[in-house]
Amino acid sequence: MSGRLITFEGGEGAGKSTQIPILADYLKSRGQTVIQTREPGGVGNAERVRELLLDPEADNWDGITEVLLHYAARREHVEKLIRPALKRGDWVLCDRFADSTMAYQGFGSGIDPGLIRKIHCLTLGEFQSDLTIIFDLPVDIGMSRAEARGAADRYELMGKSFHEKLRKGFLNISRDEPDRCMVIDATQAIDDVANGIRAVIKTRFE
Repeated sequence: MSGRLITFEGGEGAGKSTQIPILADYLKSRGQTVIQTREPGGVGNAERVRELLLDPEADNWDGITEVLLHYAARREHVEKLIRPALKRGDWVLCDRFADSTMAYQGFGSGIDPGLIRKIHCLTLGEFQSDLTIIFDLPVDIGMSRAEARGAADRYELMGKSFHEKLRKGFLNISRDEPDRCMVIDATQAIDDVANGIRAVIKTRFE
């Protein structure tokens, strides 16, 4: 199998960080070289931008400024880590990617989706994931899980109405791009979620 970019999306507390290493172990058992990464972040400069964006004590960003910061970090991430890895034939598992910007800043904060798509094209061209797994669960459950982790970031502290918009946003994205996106019920047990993800990997890439 050639290199693939698989992105994991969804609201807060959906279980992405639990499932990524499980899938990584499975792929390694199949002989793949796997890189686990995250957004915003993944490389040095992008991690610095992450600190700015997630700081719970920071003033609210202007919406377009926030989109530009995410894409500045994403450009660094893609050019310095993701593209080279894919060229080597590695599999990259990324906790959040471009769909999060569309969901959080587009659907959540009301930034024009068309503008976000233009910024994506200007910074990354047509680059996108080979597969996006969207973890869906009721907002109350996700927020409760996130709260239990402690040390909430700026996005986790946003209100329930914001997170309801996020959930609708991710589901709209999956509806518009069914060939790229797979929605999984994140209320299931960890093993059931992992089995569902492996089934999709086998169907699409093996």
